[in-house]
Amino acid sequence: MSKTTAKPKPWNASDRNTQSPGQALPNLLSPKLKKIHFDRLAIVYVRQSSPHQVREHRESTALQYALVDRAIDLGFNANQVTVIDEDQAQSGTSIIARTGFQRLLAEVSNDKVGLILGIEMSRLARSCKDWHALLEICAIYQTLLLDTDG
Repeated sequence: MSKTTAKPKPWNASDRNTQSPGQALPNLLSPKLKKIHFDRLAIVYVRQSSPHQVREHRESTALQYALVDRAIDLGFNANQVTVIDEDQAQSGTSIIARTGFQRLLAEVSNDKVGLILGIEMSRLARSCKDWHALLEICAIYQTLLLDTDG
């Protein structure tokens, strides 16, 4: 007999104020989040790949920054949430010029990160090599990845 677990519902910025302060958010919590994750940082990675996207798609930038609220809603303290946004207008094809992504890898490798939040995880790295390096490091240090699909 197979056992199924409920997948957390996708999060939207409008979900933020549907609960009273201090009230549990069972519809937003992931059963994968454990004490080990809450003892470390939640990092919100913000990036768009070109200056044009940064200028013309401001709603995407706002949605990405709203992930700070998502981390807090999940149970992280505000002082545990770090935003890495220095890769704005940088292509995801390589990490060479992406100091923010390099910093993200370093923080995970130093066992400081419990959760990485992004609008779409596939946008973190376009290179399979870089993407797999991140996944491997996250697996070693038990760092979870979360996007708007849960």
